[in-house]
Amino acid sequence: MSNIGTLMKSGMIGLVLLALGACAATYRNHGYVPTDGELDLILVGVDTRETVASSVGRPTSTGVLADGGWYYAQSRWRHHLYKAPQEIERQLVAISFDGDGVVENIERFALEDGQVVTLSRRVTESNIRGVTFIGQLLGNLGNLDAGQIIGEN
Repeated sequence: MSNIGTLMKSGMIGLVLLALGACAATYRNHGYVPTDGELDLILVGVDTRETVASSVGRPTSTGVLADGGWYYAQSRWRHHLYKAPQEIERQLVAISFDGDGVVENIERFALEDGQVVTLSRRVTESNIRGVTFIGQLLGNLGNLDAGQIIGEN
């Protein structure tokens, strides 16, 4: 009987430890942002796109225009088993270039600096509110052309 009791206690302890482990958060990192030391190697007004690419690498995204900036983004997410993932840290490094491809400015932004921006919002308002199906059918009676019904062009 004592072996069964020991096995039961060990099993219960194992289940409790497993349950506690499931409550622990896991973290995931996404993206890449150059460190301050790497950014110190870039000289504003001197370095070009090619020298920036060789010292810190090419970015994950660039500006829309041909002479647009380079953007390095990194985020850290906390995942819980029972909750939706939450972004806890975000960094963005923006390197802008002038028309000749020379570094014009280097900026670093964090999650606290950001704000939600709606990139595109397209909402089509319905013009049939409050009109019943029968009302729609009867409303179209005056819009019919007799020539189209008969097949005349």
